[in-house]
Amino acid sequence: MKNVYPKVALGLLAGLTFFACSNDDKKENNDTNTPTAVTKKQVITNYADIVYANYKKAYDDAVLLETAITTFTTTPTAANFTAAKTAWKTSRESYGTTEAFRFANGPIDDDNGPEGLLNSWPLDENFIDYVDGTPASGIINNTTDFPVLSKKVLADENALDEDELNVSVGYHAIEFLLWGQDLTLPSANLPGQRPYTDYVTGAGGTAANQGRRADYLKFCADLLTDNLDYLVQQWKVGGVYRVKFLALSEDTAIKNIYLGITTLVLTELPVERMITAVENASQEDEHSCFSDNTHRDIVLNMQGVINVYQGKYGAIDGPSLEDLVKQADSKVYDDTATAIAASTTKVGAILIPFDLAISGGPTSVEGAKVKSAAQQLQNLGANLLAGAVKIGIIVNG
Repeated sequence: MKNVYPKVALGLLAGLTFFACSNDDKKENNDTNTPTAVTKKQVITNYADIVYANYKKAYDDAVLLETAITTFTTTPTAANFTAAKTAWKTSRESYGTTEAFRFANGPIDDDNGPEGLLNSWPLDENFIDYVDGTPASGIINNTTDFPVLSKKVLADENALDEDELNVSVGYHAIEFLLWGQDLTLPSANLPGQRPYTDYVTGAGGTAANQGRRADYLKFCADLLTDNLDYLVQQWKVGGVYRVKFLALSEDTAIKNIYLGITTLVLTELPVERMITAVENASQEDEHSCFSDNTHRDIVLNMQGVINVYQGKYGAIDGPSLEDLVKQADSKVYDDTATAIAASTTKVGAILIPFDLAISGGPTSVEGAKVKSAAQQLQNLGANLLAGAVKIGIIVNG
C-alpha cells in the first residue's frame, strides 16, 4: 500500500469516560445479578491478543506460500504454479484483516516498521521484470547493475523513488511475478496470464533469465516471512512492543486502537483504494491488479475494522470497543451496528472483478456502487468516531 498517513478529518469534542457492559455473552455478578462492566484495560489486552493471533496466522500462511514457491521454482510445472498462486491468495486472506492495525502508532508503521516491505503499492512492473513491449526491463533482466540478487539487494531497492512506485518486494511484487501484467480487457474476467514457462530453463522456457526470476521470487517470499515474523515477535506475550503497549495509559492505548481503524475506514480504504480507482477508471490503481483479487482486499480490510471494534478474531471473542460504546450510549451503539451492516451489504454488492466494476468510471451503474460503498465505509468511520467521544477518547486531538 502507499505509505500514506492521512489524519482523520473530523473534529471531536471531549466527552466523559464511561465503562461499558460486555457483549451478549456477558458474565453476571452472582451477588447482584447485574452485568459485569467491561473495562478499558480488558479491551486493550483483548486487542493485543487479536493483533498477535492475526499476525501469527498471516505468518503461518506466508510460510506455506514460501513453501509453495520453493516447490514451484524447484520443479516449475503448471500444477505447481497454480498451487503457488492459490497459496498467495490464501496468504492475502489472513494479511488483509491486519490492515486494521496500521496507523495505530504500532511497530508495523514506526521508523523500523516493515509495512513498506510487505504491502507497498502500486508498483511499476518494469522495475522488477519484463513488461509488454520491453522484454529486457527490470532488475531481473539488468545483470549489469544487479549482477547478484539477494534479499538485501531487493530490500534496499524498495520504494527509493520519490513517488514510491519502484516497489521491489512484498505481496504485490510476488503477485506480479506469479500473474504478470493483466493485459486482458476487464470484460474478459481474467487476471494476468504469465506462463509458468517464464521459470523453465532450457527448452520450453519463454523468457530470459529464468533462473534469476526464480531466485527473485524466492527472495521475496523469504523477506515476507522475515518481516511478518518480526511483527509476531513484537506482539507475542512478553514481546517488546506488546509490553510497551500494555504499559501505555488506558486512554492512549484506546486512542491508538481507534486511530488504526478510523484512518483505514475513513481515508485509506475508501479513498486511496476505492474512489481513486473508480475516478480514474484504471485497473493500475486497484490494490491487487495482477491477480484480480482486489474485491477480497476491500472485504478483508473492512472486516479487520469490524474485528477490532467487536473484539473478535478466530476463536477470540472478548471485551471490545463495542462493549464500551454500548455501555456509554445505546443510540451510538445501535447506529454503529447499523453502519456495519450497511457497509457489509454495500461492499458485497460491488461487481467482481473490481477492474470491471471501475471500468465505466464513477457515473456508470457499477462505478456508482463502488462510490456508494466507499461513502458508506466513511459513514461507518464517522460512527466509530462518535463512539470514541462517548467513551472519552479524542481520536484526532
